[in-house]
Amino acid sequence: MPPSEACPEIVALLCDANFQHFRETGAWSHRDGRPFTPEEREAVFKATRADLEELKSQHSRYLKYLQKYEEAPEAIQRFLAPFMEQLDEKNLGNAHALMTEGERAEFDRLLRPMVEPARPFTPYTF
Repeated sequence: MPPSEACPEIVALLCDANFQHFRETGAWSHRDGRPFTPEEREAVFKATRADLEELKSQHSRYLKYLQKYEEAPEAIQRFLAPFMEQLDEKNLGNAHALMTEGERAEFDRLLRPMVEPARPFTPYTF
């Protein structure tokens, strides 16, 4: 493997590491509390700069995902405002009836983070 290429197995272990727990106890553990096996500890200590950069990149994408998730209520309010202005009886059903197919698709995309729980940070997902 070229030195500039990240190792997916090591990146996955780093993504699942509970670093705060490590500082407090001196023992590596997974985010669910399971201790790292000796083999897992050995693997993460072999992490290269590429592995750490990949971890940072994935975590940055996850933070962007969380930001969109947290901003969803405001985004949907901004999206619905022009439709609500057109209505005498302001309710979601009436606003939805005014939307084009493309606008309904955008509405569904904006609504999804409000009805689904935020996904946890998972390697190679974000």
